[in-house]
This record gives sequence, C-alpha cells and structure tokens, in this order.
Amino acid sequence: MGGFWPVTDALRYLSGSWRTERTVRDLASGDEGRFSGTTVFGRLEGGGLLSAESGVFVWRGVPRPAERTLRFLPGGTPGTADVRFSDGRLFHDLDLTSGHHVADHPCAADLYRGEFTVLDTDHWRTVWRVGGPAKDLVLTTDYARVD
Repeated sequence: MGGFWPVTDALRYLSGSWRTERTVRDLASGDEGRFSGTTVFGRLEGGGLLSAESGVFVWRGVPRPAERTLRFLPGGTPGTADVRFSDGRLFHDLDLTSGHHVADHPCAADLYRGEFTVLDTDHWRTVWRVGGPAKDLVLTTDYARVD
C-alpha cells in the first residue's frame, strides 16, 4: 500500500462492511486508547449511506462498548459526500476523487482537522487532529474491507 487511490464514486467505494482499528493519543497526558470493531455503510432510504460503527474502546485499561452513527449523503459530484451527524448537523465534506482529502470541523473552541487517505480498493485511513483549549488528540483509524 502506498500513495493515493482515486475514487470516482465515494458512496459506492464506502458501501459495505469494514474492519475498524483506531488509536487515540492524548498528546497532553501521553495516554493512548484503542478502538476495535466494525463499520457498516448501509443504504439510506432516499440516497446516501448510514455509517454504523460499533466495537470496544479501551482507555486506561478499561474496555467499554462504543458506537457511532453518521450519514454520508451524496455530494455535488460522484466522488464527494456530505458527512452528517445522526441528528442531521453537518460534520464535514468529503472528496475522494484524488484519493486524499482534508476537512475541518470546528467544535466549540476546538478544531477537528481530518485527513482522509484511500490506500487501495480495500483499505483507507483517517487521521483526525483535535486541538484547542479542551483537547489535544490524534485519532488514527484504519479501515479494511471485510465483504
């Protein structure tokens, strides 16, 4: 795996089940956690995908169940999507046409900056850098297709 893998249809590429492995590093404290689970991108009525992530998050040695739901709606062109929280609020834009995309999401006084990299037909990665007065984190997630 090396370089970027351009995607002509983001929703078609993401559709299906992915093994999801995430590390969460707190740069201020030095603590590190791990999430291990699955993300399923299933069809949404009316178009788009529902991303349902579930698994176990281990922080300071304590495992806890964790889940997250996002909506990936069609963007202006096939390689793009609008990513929304489950309540419909905009999270970020996504453009995978070059295989690489950077998106920002301001959250209160913190800024989330996500870097999305498509590695090949069955692997992609996100790296979120979260900085501000409340957080100083790096979240790295690797996705591997399982279907």
